[in-house]
Amino acid sequence: MSKTRILICDDQPLIRSSLELILGTDENLEVVGTAADGAQAVAATLSLKPDVVLMDIQMPVLDGVAATARITAASTAKVVVLTTFDHDDYLFDAIDAGASGFLLKNTEPEMLIAAVHAAAGGQALLSPEVTLRIIRRGTGTERPVSGTGQVPLAPEDQRILDALTARELEVLTRLARGLSNTEIAAVLSISEATVKTHLSNILAKAGLRDRVQAVVFAYRARLIPLTEIQ
Repeated sequence: MSKTRILICDDQPLIRSSLELILGTDENLEVVGTAADGAQAVAATLSLKPDVVLMDIQMPVLDGVAATARITAASTAKVVVLTTFDHDDYLFDAIDAGASGFLLKNTEPEMLIAAVHAAAGGQALLSPEVTLRIIRRGTGTERPVSGTGQVPLAPEDQRILDALTARELEVLTRLARGLSNTEIAAVLSISEATVKTHLSNILAKAGLRDRVQAVVFAYRARLIPLTEIQ
């Protein structure tokens, strides 16, 4: 099995060294390069072709959000944002730029390694706090609700729901509950390849970019009760 190739981008040498040491404890991961700013990260991504880029947010020359947007537009590398800045603007800007994961720098090493593996496998991994914020923004849980306690579905959301098959709805619901492809396959007694096919169809039909947006849609469309994220 080939190793997952990783590029580390952070303007602090100590952080870069620490991340390299942590990732080096997993024999299936290989750090192929480092960068001290966003511009270096973009150039290194194009030349080294890593599978995953660990990206800081606030850096000189080119910040992490802008670098993420350029990397996801010009390569197949997945970007996992790793930052000390716990602010909604950074979070939402990074996700909108195409980041496949967003973790705080106080994340446990095991979670960091899991995020890299998840991103390399085409999945998105966010810390629980981050997931909650994305869902609340995407579902508009701060909006007043109607007398029935429900916000009516937008016509476009209803159209997407109607376009999904029963099996695709089952897959989407379990994805929104945090199950991996392997776990979804086991629960539904189907192959992992079939799960991936269903997920690809869901994203295409709904016009969604990735699993993060799919999770938000599932909550917005009330496939999962909003009470689960209160």
